[in-house]
Amino acid sequence: MSLNSSTLLNEGNAQGAKRNTECLEILLQSPSSIQDNPLQQLQLASQEVLEKAKKSGRSKCPRCNSSRMFYCYTCFVPVETVPTKEIPTVKLPLKIDIIKHPNETDGKSTAVHAKLLAPDDVTIYKYPCIPEYEEKRHEIALIFPGPNSVSVKDIAFHLQKYTKKSVCSSDDDCSREPLPKQAKIEPEEEKNPNECISSSRSEGTRLKKIIFIDSTWNQTNKIITDERLQGLLQIELKTRKTCFWRHQKGTPDTYLSTIEAIYYFLVDYHQEILKESYKGQYDNLLFFFSFMYTLIKDAKCCAGKK
Repeated sequence: MSLNSSTLLNEGNAQGAKRNTECLEILLQSPSSIQDNPLQQLQLASQEVLEKAKKSGRSKCPRCNSSRMFYCYTCFVPVETVPTKEIPTVKLPLKIDIIKHPNETDGKSTAVHAKLLAPDDVTIYKYPCIPEYEEKRHEIALIFPGPNSVSVKDIAFHLQKYTKKSVCSSDDDCSREPLPKQAKIEPEEEKNPNECISSSRSEGTRLKKIIFIDSTWNQTNKIITDERLQGLLQIELKTRKTCFWRHQKGTPDTYLSTIEAIYYFLVDYHQEILKESYKGQYDNLLFFFSFMYTLIKDAKCCAGKK
């Protein structure tokens, strides 16, 4: 049997429409059936609120009235169909500054996830409006790969060196004579000078803030070379692979999205620096990311993409 081109076209359109309908039903009516989801082991709060918002479609931002899906990426708040009380809040062990490139597309950035889920500990700055970090550099580190970057487990060792430099530079004269000591009622054993330094400065060597750059990799040079970021300890995350659906071609799969970098750093920090077992304390930082990852994976599956 022979078929003319119009017959083939009509059948193709019918099949395409049927497939689109089936995909839409899968996306709107059921959770993901993807079994190879690398994020499925996360200990997350219920995402039922996001499932409902997905079915109802875009909604208004309560502040700017813009039409958004799940949250407003300019006001950093959930939309009207996603009640704030149903969004988990994560308490972080340190403060986080995110420096966002001015040309970074707001709607494509995952930085807003951190601000939505850890509002008390996360601040987002749009470059070039960023703080001065020089006086606090013994308490701050920058997450960015490079030849001088160190691993998370080596943070304490390297921050000690920064602290010694900071203490010296803060004095008018580092070589001046110490103040006379007060008389003691009972004599004490003489302590090792290195132990005294370590004890008195242990608080100062603790990391208090982490800086992340939110930008495409080909735009990072303008920010990373800013003089206000020079001299900061740089940390590189080398052991995790990205799940980001907008991963940039030509970059290693260890180059993470902003929210992934924040999450994986905190997991490592919890284990390597705080020396505590990790029990999912920061998993909800991926509350939106994991849901969107699954949604997009399902959509690609329906479309016949890998």
